[in-house]
Amino acid sequence: MTSTDASADDTLDLHLPAEFIALFGKDGKEGAPAGAPPPRRTGGDLLDRVTDWGPVATEAGEFHLVPVHAERDLPLVDRWMNDPVVAEFWELSGPQSVTEDHVRAQLAGDGRSVPCLGLLEGVPMSYWELYRADLDPLARYCPVRPHDTGLHLLIGDAADRGRGIGTTLIRAVAELVLGRRPACTRVLAEPDVRNRLSVAAFLGAGFRLSGEVDLPAKRAALMIRDRSPREVP
Repeated sequence: MTSTDASADDTLDLHLPAEFIALFGKDGKEGAPAGAPPPRRTGGDLLDRVTDWGPVATEAGEFHLVPVHAERDLPLVDRWMNDPVVAEFWELSGPQSVTEDHVRAQLAGDGRSVPCLGLLEGVPMSYWELYRADLDPLARYCPVRPHDTGLHLLIGDAADRGRGIGTTLIRAVAELVLGRRPACTRVLAEPDVRNRLSVAAFLGAGFRLSGEVDLPAKRAALMIRDRSPREVP
């Protein structure tokens, strides 16, 4: 990883939690080693019950993260994934089965990644994935801390892009994560370095560029939003 941050803080915290060790064996392959205990869940599940987080007020209106219901929401998410602007970076375009396999894999998992719709004033307009970065393959490629929470997102319709809504919602979701997950001290994101609009939106939302990291499918900008002293529970 090529760091752009003069601070060494990000490189001092590569202490993988027991949940990660249970999920990834010594050879780095996913799957618990024989006899390993199941992942320890905190606060009811691995992401502290996203379902119960409720709506928040933002400059753009009331925003609500709602976990995806496959039968109801997949056609809409699939339509967004086939937008050329989205498809360039998400790479989930094509028949609905492509998106369906991606989403259902999370829904059938252990809760370390939760796919959500973002509703603005009650209208679905964005897709989000909240994930435990410390239990994710991302932890193989960059330093993580226990309970680091990652974000993936897309703004669904072109009319909602380029007006600062993304920045507003990223800020709101980061604050929501830190408010609802007391064990979490950082929110992470890893947009493609080519996606300059996304990187700019994270910077505008209070994230900092920690560096660049080579992931299997992309070179990513590692964005970090630290918990401020006033946000300490």
